[in-house]
Amino acid sequence: MPPALAPPVVVPNSGNNIVVNPCQRGNPVLECIRNVGKEFGDTPADYQVGRTTGILFLSLRYHRLHPEYILTRIEKLGHSYDRRFLLILCDIEQHRDPIRELTKSCLINNITIIIAFSNDEAGHYLTMYKQYDSKPPDMIKERVDKDYNAILRSALTSIPKVNKTDVETLRSTFGSFANMSKATSDQFRNLPGFGQVKVRNIENAFKKPFRNDATTKLTDLPYPRANIGVWLIQAPREPSPTWDIELELSDDEIREVMGAGPSERSGPSGQQPFDIDLDP
Repeated sequence: MPPALAPPVVVPNSGNNIVVNPCQRGNPVLECIRNVGKEFGDTPADYQVGRTTGILFLSLRYHRLHPEYILTRIEKLGHSYDRRFLLILCDIEQHRDPIRELTKSCLINNITIIIAFSNDEAGHYLTMYKQYDSKPPDMIKERVDKDYNAILRSALTSIPKVNKTDVETLRSTFGSFANMSKATSDQFRNLPGFGQVKVRNIENAFKKPFRNDATTKLTDLPYPRANIGVWLIQAPREPSPTWDIELELSDDEIREVMGAGPSERSGPSGQQPFDIDLDP
């Protein structure tokens, strides 16, 4: 009976399927990829979820036995994708050190790490990457309201103790932001829900300068502006007292310093030995 042939590797034609590298055959994660199609194809990554997005898969249990495997795969990956991911299946208990080393390698090679703690979680990540690959980033973008009332509400609620109800009270009372900034403390205190702390916070927001006066300004420095960045020249200190060798050394030490032994008081020719006290 002839041996069963492995399914052929096909070049993907559809952009709706996840392209799976043939080396991932038998991976339990494949059974956990749902709601999207899968097809085996010739791709440098393990899972190609988009034209510019490639994902490598690594089990830490396998990495513990073959630490060189992932480095070889990263090298073969090259610059094939703009968005590159390493999906790590954390299936060992002592995982901190391996993940730390893998993080270093991925930072060097511009790869983002995604950690999954089960096959289902890994399959969910692959599914989500494929489903959101072609969608615009509007879902995760910050929603900036262009309406005046919304902008006013966002600005005033940034003041501590001020809530949306207080903003509506201020808007209905003063009408505009300019009128609020010109209002007095008594006018704020007469509003419902405005206590002493809230009024003080509002006044600080309107009247307190943005620059902190506690910081030193360059123009307030005592030295000329032309010398900014140059250390101040300190006044010269008092001279040190005159050092006297006789106060520090004994007679024998003085003779030894001057080149004569303790018993040598004169030279062989009868000349007077050098005396530091006689030296001009």
